[in-house]
Amino acid sequence: MGPPFSPEARTLISQQIDAATEAAAAPPARDPATGKVVEPKRAPRWTVPKLLRWATDNLGITCARETLRKVLRDLDITWKQGKLLLARASQEERAKFVTKIKSLLRAANSGNEKLIFIDEAHVHQDADLGHTWARRGQRYYVSSTSPGLARVTFFGAYVYNDRKVAIWPAERGNSRTAIDCLEYLRAAFPHDRLRVCWDGASYHRAEDVHERASELGILITHLPAYSPEFMPVEALWRWMREEVTYNHCHATAADLIAGVEVFETKANEQAAVLFQRLHVRTSLDPDQEKLRIS
Repeated sequence: MGPPFSPEARTLISQQIDAATEAAAAPPARDPATGKVVEPKRAPRWTVPKLLRWATDNLGITCARETLRKVLRDLDITWKQGKLLLARASQEERAKFVTKIKSLLRAANSGNEKLIFIDEAHVHQDADLGHTWARRGQRYYVSSTSPGLARVTFFGAYVYNDRKVAIWPAERGNSRTAIDCLEYLRAAFPHDRLRVCWDGASYHRAEDVHERASELGILITHLPAYSPEFMPVEALWRWMREEVTYNHCHATAADLIAGVEVFETKANEQAAVLFQRLHVRTSLDPDQEKLRIS
């Protein structure tokens, strides 16, 4: 066992961790001469073994792993998983959308129009492995029939005014299924002023889709690029996976579709929970926005 970590040594370790955190979040820069995006250098990924080697090489300290873990906990440093931040998202377009979505929510809350968020997801039949409580020292196995990459494409709609969701399978996401979706909504709400909010996928922007939306009297609003956090249906997919595919393999597509139907029914029976989980984001974190490519 080497010498204890002095305050100076602890400060140096903190600096290494903070520098790596800052470097990982740094967006690519643009070359002022060419305007091209220049990728940043890879940020260090600090693990306990790497920190032990760094402490030995740079501080002359040799210690056990648990000693270093205690030092890290004392410094309020925890082991965590990274979260992707889509640096290519436009700060300007995101700010405009925040203003837009606030006005759309006001219109929906006043009953002037129905606001419907729509998204697509590809859900695999094989199990998503999630955490659960289980007996210590005993392996928690999840049975799989090995369906491979078999999956089902689902459309999901969140009717903000009604606090209701609808989920249905589709062959794939394309302009034909997008038009089918619009026709389904108009049939479901024949007399309402409808506004659909979805992402900027190529088939969502297709001319025939917008022409059909105009014929049906449906207004279209697109999310800003690289901004999935503005889509509340993303939270619906996370919730659905927790209830349907976490730790459970579906041998057939029919089994998966049936499980999703049960989830949809249960979700719509919990209006307050649904509204809370499918929160519509109406603000930006200025510190986070600084990490976008300018």
